[in-house]
Amino acid sequence: MSAVPTALPPATEWVVPQHWQAVDFISDLHLSEALPRTVEAWAAYMRATVADAVLILGDLFEFWPGSDAVQLDFEAGCAEVLRETARQRHVAVMIGNRDFLLAADMLRDLGAHPLADPTLLRAWQQPPLLLTHGDGLCLSDVAFQKFRAFTRNPQAQVVFLAKPLAERVRMGVEVRHASEAGRSQEPPPGAWPDLDFAAALACLQAAGATMVVHGHTHRPGHSMLAAGFERQVLSDWDLDNAHPRAEVLRLRRDGLVRLSLDAAPRA
Repeated sequence: MSAVPTALPPATEWVVPQHWQAVDFISDLHLSEALPRTVEAWAAYMRATVADAVLILGDLFEFWPGSDAVQLDFEAGCAEVLRETARQRHVAVMIGNRDFLLAADMLRDLGAHPLADPTLLRAWQQPPLLLTHGDGLCLSDVAFQKFRAFTRNPQAQVVFLAKPLAERVRMGVEVRHASEAGRSQEPPPGAWPDLDFAAALACLQAAGATMVVHGHTHRPGHSMLAAGFERQVLSDWDLDNAHPRAEVLRLRRDGLVRLSLDAAPRA
């Protein structure tokens, strides 16, 4: 339990409006110009889903260089999808480890709602769900946790954002290339850093929840953390490379259902 003190801050509570019928959870889309099929599928899903709300739990973008990126064609197009969808249904965005520079003011300007990490979601008579991107609980990845602390440091962000946009975009391209190289050398299943179970359990107990919904680990599915405590891991989206996949986790009044990309808009 020594890792527990470095876990997440207290959860922000959010109660779903009673008249809503469905809430969708997605994460880890890693949108970039290098993934046109994934971007197209995301835009089509956002426009077509029948859910009352879409909650994006981090890493919507492979890299977000700052709010002024909306003047660039690709970023402006993605921002317009968010704006258009927010006119039709509730859209909430949690920052992840790749898009940590998504600013709350910019999201509000688009009609989207910044979503705290973690958030305790209460919906109808369902047991509450603890929502988090997940990176803050992968405590065994010490190097990443140091990087995460640095990127979340407000002073470090000010220094980075002071650089010209073109330079920040170039750095983002380097991040994407490093990510692509990493995908080509993926370790076997089970070798990726996972959540620290003790820290996750402590967060669940502190929030009064028994299920956590998270992304980041790219291990989609349902599993138990301990007796009486479980998790739903969201799917990453990639329709441009080998082994394509894209899923939506939907919360309805009768519980959770995992939908393939093709089924999600029509369900």
